[in-house]
Amino acid sequence: MREYLVVFGIALAVTYLLASVARQSAHSLGAVAKVRDRDVHAVPMPYFGGPAMLLGLIAAFVVATQLPFLSRAGTTVFEDARAVLIGGAIICAVGIIDDVFELDALSKLAGQVFAGVVVVAMGVQFIYLPLPGTYFGLDQIQAMILTVFVIVATVNAVNFVDGLDGLAAGIVGIGAIAFFLYAFVLAVENGESRAMSSALLTAGLAGACIGILPHNFFPAKMFIGDSGSMLIGFVLACSAISLTGQFPATSISEGIGGADASFLAAYLPIILPFAILLIPFLDMVLAVVRRTRAGQSPWAPDKMHLHHRLLEIGHSHRRAVLLMYASAALVAFGVVIVSLFSGWQLVVVFGVLAALTAAAMLLLPRIEERVWK
Repeated sequence: MREYLVVFGIALAVTYLLASVARQSAHSLGAVAKVRDRDVHAVPMPYFGGPAMLLGLIAAFVVATQLPFLSRAGTTVFEDARAVLIGGAIICAVGIIDDVFELDALSKLAGQVFAGVVVVAMGVQFIYLPLPGTYFGLDQIQAMILTVFVIVATVNAVNFVDGLDGLAAGIVGIGAIAFFLYAFVLAVENGESRAMSSALLTAGLAGACIGILPHNFFPAKMFIGDSGSMLIGFVLACSAISLTGQFPATSISEGIGGADASFLAAYLPIILPFAILLIPFLDMVLAVVRRTRAGQSPWAPDKMHLHHRLLEIGHSHRRAVLLMYASAALVAFGVVIVSLFSGWQLVVVFGVLAALTAAAMLLLPRIEERVWK
């Protein structure tokens, strides 16, 4: 665990320090978010949070290769992580080009698919699908299609939710911490190696996301841009996918304290990226449906995302982001805990917390309005 904390700290520190350099570079290259009708920022804002986070991840990886515990685990841990960073560099480059020149949607999609195919070609892919009491092995074509689909879906969900200062980085950072805890605890309880590429990647990802927040949280000094949102979505998805190669299909059975792990534990490498990003995914699906019904392109921008609606009903910018954080944490940690613990009490606690979060979203503006009147 201590070496993963070092990885987390290196990614955080390097990202934080390089963000200022990246911000100046964005100004020099003209990679600046102009003020548009659908935006909530009032002045032009520089991009390039992505390159700072990518360099933070690379620095954390380089340090990790020198740490005794991880380096003794062999090359397997670093092979997957290296593949993900190469794919991440590709998708970050696509985002940088978009931040500077504004690529069309199909060009961005092609870049996302290409980065996913590169990662699959380097060995990061789903190996099997868990089924009740057994599993279904995937051939190369099936594995590639499923892997690329999960990667592209996650990348676009994070990209869609990146509409308020610090929102995407914070949600993915929360998800990365949840997934790190899930992978580490599952390894400990099932007697598997604690040296895992998925844990290495999520520890670094959490550090990079938190490291960028002082520059990106409201009021932001810079945006992470498409280079940042696509990068962190890509690394989150690939971290989950790489975990399927860590555990044999039949070994995920022990939860916390000897409890039987629920069926969710076997499925989490597939469903956790979607669970962590449940609200962004729903927001993305609703946006596609809304725009298609209106005769627009599914990628046509509008101002009807969930974060926009939170602002419309009276939440401040900062509180809207914090409520989205709370929702993401509730889903991410809730799914992880329910999968590793047994007992109906957990479901009750999860339900109560969900109700409190929903009540805060809906009722706080009305309470404030009555108080000020």
